[in-house]
Amino acid sequence: MLRISLTAIIVFSILQTSSQSLKSEGRLRVSADRHYLEYENGQPFFWLGDTGWQLFSRLTLPEIKMYLQNRLNKGFNVIQVCIMGEDDLSKPNRYGQTPLVKNNPLKPNEKYFAMVDSVAKLCLQKNIILALVPTWGSKVVRLPGNNVIFDSVNAYQFGRWLAIRYKRFPNIIWMMGGDVPAVKDSADYVPVWRNMANGIRAESKNKCLITYHPNGYRSSSEWVHREQWLDFNMIQTSHGRHDAPVWEFISKDRDLSPTKPTLDGEPNYEDHPVSPWPKWNTDSGYFRAYDVRKQLYRAVFSGGLGVTYGHHSVWQFLSEREVVINYADRGWVNALDRPGAWQAGYLRKLIESRPMKGRIPDNNIVVKGQGNSFASHVEAYRGSQNNYAMIYIPVGETIVVNTRFIKGEKLSAWWFNPKDGSVTAVGILPRNSEMEFSPPTMGNENDWVLVLDDTSANFNSPGK
Repeated sequence: MLRISLTAIIVFSILQTSSQSLKSEGRLRVSADRHYLEYENGQPFFWLGDTGWQLFSRLTLPEIKMYLQNRLNKGFNVIQVCIMGEDDLSKPNRYGQTPLVKNNPLKPNEKYFAMVDSVAKLCLQKNIILALVPTWGSKVVRLPGNNVIFDSVNAYQFGRWLAIRYKRFPNIIWMMGGDVPAVKDSADYVPVWRNMANGIRAESKNKCLITYHPNGYRSSSEWVHREQWLDFNMIQTSHGRHDAPVWEFISKDRDLSPTKPTLDGEPNYEDHPVSPWPKWNTDSGYFRAYDVRKQLYRAVFSGGLGVTYGHHSVWQFLSEREVVINYADRGWVNALDRPGAWQAGYLRKLIESRPMKGRIPDNNIVVKGQGNSFASHVEAYRGSQNNYAMIYIPVGETIVVNTRFIKGEKLSAWWFNPKDGSVTAVGILPRNSEMEFSPPTMGNENDWVLVLDDTSANFNSPGK
C-alpha cells in the first residue's frame, strides 16, 4: 500500500474531485495549420508559461498552492516543472523524499510521486497545463559533474511508468531534454529521448503532446524535428545577451518540413544577470522588465504558439535554505510580483482580444520605421481574415504602415502599452494605402503595440 505524509494525504483527498472541473474543450492538440495549439473542440490556445523548474524538490504543498494561485491570477496557464531537476538525486524534497530509490529509474519512490500526483490534480482543478520534464538533461547527457542514470532501455521503462500513472490527466504535456543538446560532440543521446518519449506514447495512446527543451541559444529542431514523437519545437534564447533574435529562430522553425509549431520556452529571465558564464561582469547588469517584454512580444508576434516567462529567483525557488545560483538578487516569494510577471499577463490578454486562429507573421506591414538593430527590431502580424493587425515597436518611434491588407474602407487604431496594459484610442480613420503613426511616448524603453482593426469587424478595445 502507498504510504505518504499526512500533509500529502490531506491535499490528495481534497483534490479527489478535481476532474469535475476539467474544461469542456478537451485535451490540447496541434492546430490544422500546424503552427499553433488548440483544444479538441477547436478552441485556440495561447501558451503563457512560467518556469517553476524546481517546484517539486524545493517547496511544500501549501507553498506550491500559493505559487500556482499567484501565477493563475496573472494569466499564466502553463507551468514548466521538472520531476527530477538540477538538484542532486540524493537531496530530498521538503518532505524528506527523493524521486528514486537508490537512484534507480526502475524504482520510483511512491512517497515522492504522491506529491506530483497532488500538484497535477491541483493544476487540473485550476485549468493549468503542467509541462513536465521527466528528468533534467544532466541525468542523461554526459557532461562534467553529471550523474547519468538513464540509457535507452530504462528510459523507455520510465516513460511507460510515467504514462501509466499520469495518462488520466488531460492537462499534462511532456518535455524531453532539459537544458541539454541531444547530440554532444560524438555522443548521440537522441535514442534515449526517443525511447523515453515512445514509452510515454505507448501507454498514453498518443493522446498527450511532447516537446523538447534544448540548451541555450538553440532549438529542438536542430536534432529532433523529424522525430515522430515531437509534436512541437521549443527554443531557448537564454540569458547570454540582450535582444537575442528570437524572430529568426521562430521563422526558421516555421519554415521546416514537416510543419510543426514552435515557441521560445526560455527567453531571458527577469532579474537574471546578463551572461554570468564563466564569470559575471557586474557592469553587464541584470535583465529587467523591459528586456523581458521585448523578447516575449517578438517571440509571439513572429509566429510562436505562445511564450514562456521566467524569473531567476522563482525557477530555483531561492530561500534561506538554498544555495544561490548565478547571483540571484532576491528570494522567490519577493520575486513573484515583479513587473515582468504582470506584464506577461497583459500580452496574453492582448493576443486573446482578437481572433487567434491562423495568426500570420508579416513584417511587410511595416513600410518605414523598422529598427536597424536587434534592440529596435519591430515585429508585426495580421489576422488570417485580414481584419486586424498588431505591430510591436520596442523603441518608441514613428512608423509607416502598409494597410492595403485591411478589407474595409475605414480602420480603428489603438496604442496598447505593454507596461500596464492600458490603451490609447487613436480613433476611426479613412484607410489609405500607407499611413503614419507615432506612439504616445518616444525613445528607448518606450515600447508600444499598434493595433489596427477593420471597423466592420466591431472589435472591442484591446486593453484590459
